[in-house]
Amino acid sequence: MIEAAAAVLHPHLVGDRLFGDVASALVTDTGIVYVGVCIDTASGTGFCAEHAAIAAMVTAREYKIVKIVAVWRGGDGDPVHVVPPCGRCREFIRQIDPSNLDTEVVLGRDRTSTLRDLLPAADWSTPLD
Repeated sequence: MIEAAAAVLHPHLVGDRLFGDVASALVTDTGIVYVGVCIDTASGTGFCAEHAAIAAMVTAREYKIVKIVAVWRGGDGDPVHVVPPCGRCREFIRQIDPSNLDTEVVLGRDRTSTLRDLLPAADWSTPLD
């Protein structure tokens, strides 16, 4: 998964904004891999790499994520770093399908966690008496 994400890292500078310096790969319950890159724009209108990969997945009418990873590289020749999903991405993954709370999130070559463990208090609230 790390290699699939790293394969689409192609940073591109536009003015003071960098596109594609973070990439994500995910695999669905059908075994298909989707990838995407981040787009950093002004005024918060951009999106994370995980969003791009998930959008490709949803476009293909798939919703269940078995495993997901995001990677970053500072520059050509620099090592690849695995980066955990931000809070917005964690919630986005959860809302795509309830079973995605069990998604395996890659945090390193030998380290993973379920989304459920990375997103505490993920259950909807219960009504008060």
